[in-house]
Amino acid sequence: MKRAASEDQLLSWLRGRIPEEATDPLLGDDAALLPRGGPWAVTVDSQIAGIHFDPDLDPAVVARRLLAVNLSDIAATGARPAYAFLALSATPGFDHRRFFSALLADCRRHAVRLAGGDLARQPAATTATLTLLGTLPPGGHRLRRSAAAAGDELWLGGTVGESAAGRRLIDSGARLRGSKVELPEGLSQSSVALRAAARRAVRRHLLPVPQLELGRWLGRQRRAAAIDVSDGLSRDLSRLSRESAVGALVVAEDLPLSDHFLPLCQRIGCDPWELVLGGGEDYVLLFTLPAGRRPPAHFACRRIGEMKASRRLHWTLGGARALLPDRGWDHLSK
Repeated sequence: MKRAASEDQLLSWLRGRIPEEATDPLLGDDAALLPRGGPWAVTVDSQIAGIHFDPDLDPAVVARRLLAVNLSDIAATGARPAYAFLALSATPGFDHRRFFSALLADCRRHAVRLAGGDLARQPAATTATLTLLGTLPPGGHRLRRSAAAAGDELWLGGTVGESAAGRRLIDSGARLRGSKVELPEGLSQSSVALRAAARRAVRRHLLPVPQLELGRWLGRQRRAAAIDVSDGLSRDLSRLSRESAVGALVVAEDLPLSDHFLPLCQRIGCDPWELVLGGGEDYVLLFTLPAGRRPPAHFACRRIGEMKASRRLHWTLGGARALLPDRGWDHLSK
């Protein structure tokens, strides 16, 4: 059997081997709507030590991050979270009670009930997998990646690239200790504003905030397409466009960036466009709306372009138009 070269290619291969996918597709969105059209939205995601977080990370932060990334998938369907099932395989010495105390506290905050799961011992690397079930609220519609059309406007629910900068800082020695972020020694002489930006980036990476309210608003619209940006803006826009059989034009200057993001990238030696387009783990919603329809101002969304009939992805930077660089995380790459 030929080995799949990428996550997206593997998904395409799977779809070709499930006959029901041709008439009643369930694969390809951030969560599956069960039965067809709902009312249940179901997603599953994992956090693995050494891949998604450092092995010395506080178990409370691991728990909060695990729930948040799953909630972001639920947000991209327009659903309301309801029940969770946890499979936790932890290394010896793992503080289970600290993990569960944080998980239950955040579950209560989002009206989620932990309904079951599995515990195991893992000698190599702690792995936490959460299955999250949500329900479509009354009057809500199923949000899918395949609902975009040429002429729709393309929006982002928040800034991109900041989480990836936080990951770079963590790789350089930054740590979250309780409520304080300890920065690498090399940043100690930086300006107050730059140190604040670095601390925000670390928190953004470790403690993402799912956009559940925005997702539910989108689900009440007559037509909207959505995906959560977890693998990078370029990669996830490619998925949304492919599912909708359209292309897109992105205006680089309209992409929302966090305060002092550009000087922070310069200080830590990163290409800002590399982080913006392919850094991933932003956990904001990338979505489309018919032209002229705007999200409420309090969501602080930014229009970044429009969908095109051509299936190609382009962007303009400094007035020059080019193909959008193919950037992003692939779980099957080496």
